[in-house]
This record gives sequence, structure tokens and C-alpha cells, in this order.
Amino acid sequence: MRIDATPALRLWSRRRAQHLATLDPVEAQARILRRLVRRARDTRFGRAHGFADIHDVADFQARVPLRTWDDMWRDWWKDPFPVLDNVTWPGRVRWFAVTSGTTSGRTKHIPITGAMMRSNHKAAGDVLSFHLWRRPDSRVWGGPSFLLGGSTDLTPLPGGAVAGDLSGLAAARVPWMLRPLVYPPPSIALLPDWPRKLMRLSADLPGRDLRMIAGVPSWLLILIERLLARTGANSLGALFPNLEVLVHGGVAFAPYRPRFEALLAGSRAELAEVYPASEGFIAAQDASPEDGLRLMVDHGVFFEFVPREDLTHCAPVRHWLADAEIGRDYALVLSTCAGAWGYVLGDTVRLVSRFPPRLVITGRTSWSLSVFGEHLIDAEVEIAVAAAARAAALHPSDWTMGAVVPDRLGADASPAHHHLLVEFAIPPDAATLETFRAAFDAALSRENEDYETHRTEGLDAPRVTALPPGRFAAWMAARGQAGGQHKVPRLVGDTARFGTMVAELTGVR
Repeated sequence: MRIDATPALRLWSRRRAQHLATLDPVEAQARILRRLVRRARDTRFGRAHGFADIHDVADFQARVPLRTWDDMWRDWWKDPFPVLDNVTWPGRVRWFAVTSGTTSGRTKHIPITGAMMRSNHKAAGDVLSFHLWRRPDSRVWGGPSFLLGGSTDLTPLPGGAVAGDLSGLAAARVPWMLRPLVYPPPSIALLPDWPRKLMRLSADLPGRDLRMIAGVPSWLLILIERLLARTGANSLGALFPNLEVLVHGGVAFAPYRPRFEALLAGSRAELAEVYPASEGFIAAQDASPEDGLRLMVDHGVFFEFVPREDLTHCAPVRHWLADAEIGRDYALVLSTCAGAWGYVLGDTVRLVSRFPPRLVITGRTSWSLSVFGEHLIDAEVEIAVAAAARAAALHPSDWTMGAVVPDRLGADASPAHHHLLVEFAIPPDAATLETFRAAFDAALSRENEDYETHRTEGLDAPRVTALPPGRFAAWMAARGQAGGQHKVPRLVGDTARFGTMVAELTGVR
């Protein structure tokens, strides 16, 4: 007999709601920074940066410069790795999240501490609490929750640490009393082979009483399409009648929303967005999608906001929740209970309110395209893909875009243009694809004046190539980046690298 644990969750949710209702987010962030600095003042990093003399945010910003992952790795983590003992956080690091950069493809090891594990668990509790706020009659813990992550198999490292996908690290730390509420079982979760894992999941999931599904939209769509094909069902509601919430994150959701809304039509399930990163859990949807995501201000992460254009300056302007402007795009910077300090995450965000603190994700600091001086950013391309999808009544599953520069002169040379490779749930015919292409071109011109100017001055119309369903997944799997948190790079500014990607994805060289 299954026990419904939702009443216990509801009690905790009410207490959390009362706490957040009276919480001053600015004071909470100041308190978090003081606590982080105090905990780490006797580490190598803390001694080198005078943590003992830091008393407020201004002191911290004066003593701790901004750093990317590459900077932290080169200066602090690389030499002692994998034995990080009292280096940037007190004690020895026992876990490392392995992730690949979406732009560079480099494998990165990101320290995960016990304090960060607790922070992530608290954030996950908030995600469920927010759901209960929106759905007072929820029975979300009356059945299992399904997380479509990577393999939960962990790789031992010298010195006793382990490395693996963040979802695998999280699964290893699930409290025993909650394990009956977590799916998939180890026999499936440990599978490193993505195609085999999909096959096992599509065979095992039908008939399960899922209450929550979570994952990156592009990978979820692949699994859902297989489930529908296998069972003959036409919606997620038909497969999982008690499903309450589908949690998504990792990529901009606008181009995916119509497809997921269609899949959930007729069910009682809602969509909810989260903003997790390997470096820390940042925000989650607590109200309607239009309200933005609520910043996790009391979970062991201190947030700074830096104008994107200042990132390359020797003395960039650094704001925090007390003085960041509402409505302005910033690069997000973290200092965490896992020993990342002044860490430029690589995302850009825009605060939409301060009380309560909410933001929207606007793009990546490194995802931009300006081969011809067009200065396109990923947020503009995401909007254009969504607009084109609506115009052509298509459902994109994944995509990437780069620029093509003529490799020779002459009348027969291919003109300079952009090339979008996109995978659709149902492959379009030539006329529909042309409708998509024209709408995409028009939307880019509306979103970006530089692009519009270059189009009128000789830049050719963009090419759009429709890839067969599953092509991106196969390509990612071939690179060892299937499932989990891995994402297809949206914009590729390196023309040579993009040419290689096109050849690999299309089979044309």
C-alpha cells in the first residue's frame, strides 16, 4: 500500500511560505555573503583574499575579482585536483559535477560540497512548495516523481572523491525515506548508454502513477514521442492521469511551449520552470510564467549582477540585489557554498521585481553571433525560432545556428548567410519549411536592427535545413553528451567549427 506523503510536504510548505512572506531578500543576501566569507576565511582562497577583513559587500567586491570557470580551474582547482582540501571551501570536496561547455565542448569538473547538496535539497523543496501554493489540492507526493537526467553511475577519483552527472550525484544523496518517491530505479538510472536507457524507460514507464516529470525540454520530447508511439496514447494526460506538474529548465522554453501545452491538453498538469546550474540552484517559478522566476536568496548562494559589456573591463561595475536595476540585462555572478567566488556563470538575466526577487533568463554571455557585424544574441534567435514555428505551425525539437562565409570569389560563389539547422517533431514539406524560413528571417530583422541593416546591404537570406527526428540526439550521443544536462549550442560563432557541425549533422562535406 502506497502512503501519500503530501500532507507532510504541505505542512512544510506552509511554514516556508510564512518565512518567505516576511523575508527581506536584500538583508538575506547580505547575511548569506557574511556567512560564506566567515566559513571560508581560513581556506587557502580566504587567506589569499583577506576574508578576515571583509565585513560587507563592498569589501568583498574590492578584494575578490570576477573569475570564469577557466580562471578558477587554472588558479585554484587544477593543481590539487581531485584532492581539493581546504582550497576554496573548508574541508575536502567529495563530489565533482561533470559537465561539458555548450560553446567550447570542454569537459568541466565543478566542486560539489555537502553544504551545496543541502542547498540544492532546500531549493528542490521550494520547487515543490511553490507547486503547492499554486495547487492547494495537490497530491504530488502520492506517487513517484520522474527526473530525466544523465546516468547516475559515478566515477571514482584518486583521493576518495567521485565525479558524475549532477543528477547522479543528487540521486546518490536522496534520503532513504524519499527513495520510493523517486523514479527511475537504479537498474535504469545507472545505464550510461542513452539509446538503451530510452528503450528501457519507454518500456517501463507506461502504467506508472507519475505525479511529476522534470528534465530538459529537448530530451523530454524525445522520450515522450517514444512513449506515445509505443502506447498509442495521444497525450501525457492519457499516459499519466494523475500527473500534476512538468518541470522544465536548461533552455529557453518559448519555442517548445506550444508542443508541451498540446501534450498536456486535457490533463490537470501544469508547466513550471526552474533555473538550476551545476554551480548552484538559482531560481524557480513560484507564480505565473509571466511573473518570472523567484531568486533563491537564502540557499547558500550570493548573487551579483554585472552589465554584460563590462565583463571585459579591468574594473567591471558590480551590482547586487540592493542596487541592481529592474529591467536591465546583466551577466549573473555567483559566490557559493561550494567554493566558487565571483564566478561568472555565463548566463544573462534581467530582474523583473525586487520584492519578491524575480528574474527572467535572457541568454548566454558566450552565445552570440557577429561574423558580419550583425551582433545577434541567443535571446533574439530564440524569439525568431518561436515566431517562425507559430507562423508555420511547426514544433521545433532542437536547433543550432552559425554563419557561412564564402570560401572563394566569383559569380558562382555562395553568398554570405546564416544557416539554421533545426529538427522538428514532424518533418515539414518544402512549402512549410519555406514559410518557416521567411518568418524566421523577418523575425530576426524585427529583433535586431544590425541584422536588418546587413540584410538590406547584401547579406543573403538565411538557409534553414530540417534535420530528421533524432539527429541531434545521435550527434550528442556520439560526442558523449547524451541526456542529462547536455544541450546543443544555440549559436556557433566559430565558422570552421560550425562547418564541421553542419557536415556531421547533415552528412554533407
